[in-house]
Amino acid sequence: MRSVTGRLMLLDTASLYFRAYFGVPESVRAPDGTPVNAVRGLLDFIDRLVKDHRPDHLVACMDADWRPRWRVELIPSYKAHRVAREQAAGPDEEEVPDTLSPQVPVIEAVLDALGIARAGVERYEADDVIGTFTARAEGPVDIVTGDRDLYQLVDDARGVRVLYPLKGVGTLQVTDEAVLREKYGVDGRGYADLALLRGDPSDGLPGVPGIGEKTAAKLLAEFGDLAGILAAVDDPQAKLTPSQRKRLDGARPYLAVAPRVVRVADDVPLPDVDTVLPRAPRDPAALESLAARWGLGGSLQRLLTTLSG
Repeated sequence: MRSVTGRLMLLDTASLYFRAYFGVPESVRAPDGTPVNAVRGLLDFIDRLVKDHRPDHLVACMDADWRPRWRVELIPSYKAHRVAREQAAGPDEEEVPDTLSPQVPVIEAVLDALGIARAGVERYEADDVIGTFTARAEGPVDIVTGDRDLYQLVDDARGVRVLYPLKGVGTLQVTDEAVLREKYGVDGRGYADLALLRGDPSDGLPGVPGIGEKTAAKLLAEFGDLAGILAAVDDPQAKLTPSQRKRLDGARPYLAVAPRVVRVADDVPLPDVDTVLPRAPRDPAALESLAARWGLGGSLQRLLTTLSG
């Protein structure tokens, strides 16, 4: 990874183009009638993000594998409900709307022609790519995602925030440790433990039966972290109710593997990409062709104007 010393913005790209797809009408189409609502919506998102937050570096982080086998081997239910087709070799096929899938290669081609860095790593999710860029960054980091899992990376001391879209990207929750403590009673470091204790149906994580978000937050406040909670289970003097002790003790097999599944990796082999925010397109001819073919119109022009400013 090249040195990143200015403000780095990391896009959880799939999270954002899913939001664009559902937030922009499918009536937004290319000249041949193909829907391009996710493409144009994502370009509008990026335009607004660059205008409002002025990053020095920008990376569109990709899911090279949205459901890594090593996570599934630890917790077989991980994202299982989102599998459209299992593959013997390579990533399983994710259930994606029929008119969104064809737009993803267009998004990738447009980002490449613009010169906006894309990064995905085999056997890892975009979250892990984001975690590794964040760990290696020398300056402040803004993570843009609609996935609360990445709250675990929030770190005031390092200037790491999550920009969480509440409505489009015009309304973003700027998530720092104060927001996490107010909403969840934990800081960034504690969020992963909170998430694995309470579970997450959207990711197929069962959690500990009977331990919801509020109880998980109270246990973490009392005992510090997951290791402290498990130590309390073994301590007859610890302030646990009999039912909490029984539930946590019974969940030990899950709690032994869940941290590796829930916590984002911070040591993936990143590709050598130029993260500097482009001021002009890397490939103007390719971009002009893509704009004409897919009818990218004002969405692309606005972004180009913003990048050149």
